[in-house]
Amino acid sequence: MNAGRDVTVPRWWKTYRRKLRLRARRQWYLGRAIRRRNRLTPVADRTGAIGRDAILAFVTQRNEGVRLPYFLDYYRRMGIDHFLFVDNDSDDGSREFLAAQPDVSVWRTGDSYKASRFGMDWTAWLLFRHGSGHWCLTVDPDEFLVYPHCDTRPIRALTDWLDSSAVKSFPAMLLDMYPRGPVTAEPYQRGGDPFAVASWFDPANYTIRKNGTYGNLWIQGGPRTRAFFADRPEQAPALNKIPLVRWERPYVYVSSTHMLLPRSLNMVYDEDGGERASGILLHAKFLSTFVEKSAEELDRGQHYGNSQEYRAYHQGLQDDPDFWTAQSQRFQNWRQLEDLGLISRGNWV
Repeated sequence: MNAGRDVTVPRWWKTYRRKLRLRARRQWYLGRAIRRRNRLTPVADRTGAIGRDAILAFVTQRNEGVRLPYFLDYYRRMGIDHFLFVDNDSDDGSREFLAAQPDVSVWRTGDSYKASRFGMDWTAWLLFRHGSGHWCLTVDPDEFLVYPHCDTRPIRALTDWLDSSAVKSFPAMLLDMYPRGPVTAEPYQRGGDPFAVASWFDPANYTIRKNGTYGNLWIQGGPRTRAFFADRPEQAPALNKIPLVRWERPYVYVSSTHMLLPRSLNMVYDEDGGERASGILLHAKFLSTFVEKSAEELDRGQHYGNSQEYRAYHQGLQDDPDFWTAQSQRFQNWRQLEDLGLISRGNWV
């Protein structure tokens, strides 16, 4: 009797069901992190010294000792007050180095990176336990935040402005940096500025689309796409990140720092054509150390999609590639990135 009846589901009901599904997913991710908290063993816990208004950085690392001195110096100069590291069973002395730093807290785990949601279970617990009420920057040891006015204003100026604008999350596209010439041509020295070596980037050649489920933007392209995924660009690594968040306990990252729950935290753009403030994460992956690192990670098999990204790297690195092209640009400052449309001041003057 109802065969020809219009049974179209109302839009409000679809929206309500999506909210319920995403709420359940968020609670499940948080539950995972809380249940697995005992898999983190404190090595140096200095979180008692974290001030009420401290800006925090959360980092997962394994055998990144060559990068850490510059990484810490860069973010200290920016204004990060305390670093919370998870060390995934390093054996290069990096854990001991971090434990000796007065503004660093370190936890160790020997658990599988892959089985821990690629480290996000560990970070989620530390954010839940220590991040609430703080501006929290979640980055990898090869990611360096650049934001408008960063040459004259500390990160607290940015977070104060975000607070005054009632903005809770700040996006930054991952910008792959590379040298001119083969990656292995100039050895990277411990503590050195990686962008003195890898100072070039692709100014264009990026695609962008919207994720219908989470509402975030999905960005791909750049040198990794053209060098390693030219025949399957849809499988290239995502470059969209939301690394800086005014954290609250109900929040959780879904996939790396590409997107969060609640969904509203992903709305870091204006759909009506306006611009919101955004930054860049300079990505210092392509240094001379990358060849050895990619081989190690491929052997471990702990990365997403059965390590297909590292399989592509390993294959492509056999020919010692040069990512530089005639269209490449040498990094100068944030104003250059703004002129290229890669970051925006929005209405922050």
